[in-house]
Amino acid sequence: MVNAADRHAIPISTSESVADILDAALEEGEGLLRLAPTWVPRSFLHPGKRIKLAPGDWYAYGAHRGGIDERWFASTTEAANENREPDEGLSYVVFGNQRFLLKDAVDERSDALIGPEIYTKYNRWPVYSKFFDNMGPIPHHMHQSAEDAALVGQEGKPEAYYFPPQYNNVDNHFAYTFMGLEPGTTRDQVRDCLENWDRGDNGILDLSRAYRLKRGTGWLIPPGVLHAPGSLCTYEPQWGSDVFGMFQSLVEGREVPWSLLVKDMPEEKHQDLDFIVGQLDWEKNVDTHFMQNNYIEPIVDSSRSGDGFTDRWITYGLIDGKQLFSAKELTVLPGAKCVLEDPGASGWITVQGRGRMGKLALQTPAMIHFGQQTEDEVFISYEAARGGVEIENLGSEPLVGLRYFGPDTFSVLPQVGDHRK
Repeated sequence: MVNAADRHAIPISTSESVADILDAALEEGEGLLRLAPTWVPRSFLHPGKRIKLAPGDWYAYGAHRGGIDERWFASTTEAANENREPDEGLSYVVFGNQRFLLKDAVDERSDALIGPEIYTKYNRWPVYSKFFDNMGPIPHHMHQSAEDAALVGQEGKPEAYYFPPQYNNVDNHFAYTFMGLEPGTTRDQVRDCLENWDRGDNGILDLSRAYRLKRGTGWLIPPGVLHAPGSLCTYEPQWGSDVFGMFQSLVEGREVPWSLLVKDMPEEKHQDLDFIVGQLDWEKNVDTHFMQNNYIEPIVDSSRSGDGFTDRWITYGLIDGKQLFSAKELTVLPGAKCVLEDPGASGWITVQGRGRMGKLALQTPAMIHFGQQTEDEVFISYEAARGGVEIENLGSEPLVGLRYFGPDTFSVLPQVGDHRK
């Protein structure tokens, strides 16, 4: 199969040539880097068909790999799929007719691209975002904490959701998400569900609660919390990891193999039901105020908004007391322009309209063929963000872009619940 960037760009493999072409790209783009679309399939899900991928390319990796239901943004994190391509999940920078991994670019020019603080602490760009887009719900699952993921040499995975209206013209099959466990649920009840794995539906959803999904809103999902994401197309800022454990044995009539429950657990614990249940953050799962503590609505950042443009927080708050990632939505009205100044790097995806960011064109595609280059995705480097980037709407409808940030980028940001104030 052909990787997404192979058809229109020549790969660069040596660190010396990456450094040379990266410097040229940064100079030409004034600190902005054009990124190629990064497509990721999931064998256990059905594509929702709203992320602009051409209909004939939904199974571009082969039917055995499953349909493409995700597009990853500014990613230096590999997708943890079986039978994966070597670069699956990794974003490519495109400059002229050449390409190179964003991961290699960060390693070469970390101070300029992501800033010295992040690279010194994490030695990489430790976050990414994506669209996930499914026809129906994802199995009820959790992502391991940092401590539990470390048992298998991985990192934990907190994440957040935002449901962009531009990518949700239809609900698809089930626009509700089961989250957490019903207060009063016991560990033995969850253990019983695991014991019933091979008897069809193991009943894990009987212990949970579904929340209707609303366009233009979002959620925070801490590690160790069960969730079965519904069928709205979702923008998902998250930590740079792909660990998970599926706790639901049957979804929409499709079997979920036991291997997807234990794939990120020590091999000697694969049949240890008490250990498996113990990876859940119990207090957060049975929280009696789950929605109050995890639901998010956009908040206008008046300090970054002005005549003809509005910047909104769409992902904010702390997870276990830490600012691990955040995200904003910028809307620029027709004919307007603004200077975007942020304290740190970000990955940008255009979701509506046409315009420019600095010297780079911005255009929201109607349809993307697998391997085709687009003009909707940009990496805004640390130096460019702090120096200010001019964005102008050159079209007849609002220009809208989503951008996500790394850890501890902001000295002050809203907290969960602030939208009610």
